[in-house]
Amino acid sequence: MNGAHPQRGFSLLEVIAAIMLLAIAFTALMKVAGASISLSHHAAEHSAAAMHARSLLDSAFVGEPVKPGSRAGRFSSQYRWRLDVTPWNAAGPSAPGASLQLYQLDLTVSWGAVAHPRTAHFRTLRLGTPAPAGNAQASR
Repeated sequence: MNGAHPQRGFSLLEVIAAIMLLAIAFTALMKVAGASISLSHHAAEHSAAAMHARSLLDSAFVGEPVKPGSRAGRFSSQYRWRLDVTPWNAAGPSAPGASLQLYQLDLTVSWGAVAHPRTAHFRTLRLGTPAPAGNAQASR
């Protein structure tokens, strides 16, 4: 057996091409992972804002009469809120002397930089007694 076996292996050019392909694939994978982490963080922020909003809207005007107007505050150092309360009636102004009135509660929850805040808006209706004519605006 006098056959010379040709050497088998990878050339330097093939190794460099394989490393380049791996680097490109790894870069794309890291960008996707980074975007996924960012989306998860934003979803968690929105969930926290919704949880704070639900808590505030569920407890608003419990044990006290509904008062039209605006009020604002903070849930924490990160989350701020503003609640606007207005009388609501789909059929037009309520009849004088009505014993109950629907009020629309518009809540805006903000977080992040004050210059460019992220916000979430929530709206609900609350049943209450009509405010006296002289007390249309209340602020706390």
